[in-house]
Amino acid sequence: MRLGNTLTLELVRSYVAKQGSTPSGVSDAGFAAEWRLEASGRPSLTIHDTRWDNGERDVVLQQPPLVPEMPAALANLHGRHRAGIAELSPGLQRMMAYLSLPQPAGRPKQKRALTTAQLAEGCGEELLRELVARPGVSLDPAFDLTKPQDTECFQHTIRFQEEDRETPVVAYVLTRLMPTLRQTGWEPGL
Repeated sequence: MRLGNTLTLELVRSYVAKQGSTPSGVSDAGFAAEWRLEASGRPSLTIHDTRWDNGERDVVLQQPPLVPEMPAALANLHGRHRAGIAELSPGLQRMMAYLSLPQPAGRPKQKRALTTAQLAEGCGEELLRELVARPGVSLDPAFDLTKPQDTECFQHTIRFQEEDRETPVVAYVLTRLMPTLRQTGWEPGL
């Protein structure tokens, strides 16, 4: 699937055995769906959507054994700022729409309370509108994304159906990776 004009996201493998720490810090096993994000002329980025045996779920930029050459701000996102996914009701899940923002002297910082305009700017307004226009997907609190409000800060959530495999990965790319991809010039078309 294409994200914008220049990024491609594709499911590479549906099952990768995992052992590690869950979002709540418990050591556990599970499995991940492995996704690849590609920009022309750049090394691909691997994203794991992991379902842990204890019922927890998260999406994270997976650190490869050898990190290819890339800007430090992007390399610093590997294994960090994962997005936990929680069940709201049977069949309905949510992910917090926090932005991971690059910092001049170090690791990215996560901004949780945002105006809808700040969220749209960080994700890419058109890409966020496309995400929320998907069947069964919503942004809460809901605002008109053609004129996002810029007065009140909220912790936004993205809601989606449990069987929707793409939305949580796309939402992760837009909220956790996109600000850094744009700031570092990783993909000039963003």
